[in-house]
Amino acid sequence: MFVILFVVIALVAWALHLMQEAIEQQEFSLMLAGLLVAAAASGMVSAYILMNHYIAFSWDVAVS
Repeated sequence: MFVILFVVIALVAWALHLMQEAIEQQEFSLMLAGLLVAAAASGMVSAYILMNHYIAFSWDVAVS
């Protein structure tokens, strides 16, 4: 869990850095790259939440 949290925080920091560089250099491709990195971070969080709920559900079914 902590590894995924660390990776997501690193991805968000990298996305913010890319977007800041895009504003300074007026470069659209850097803004797009920052958006894609942020989308990857949100996808990781979504997958983690979905798998967490699935594992909890499957444990409840297996126990009963």
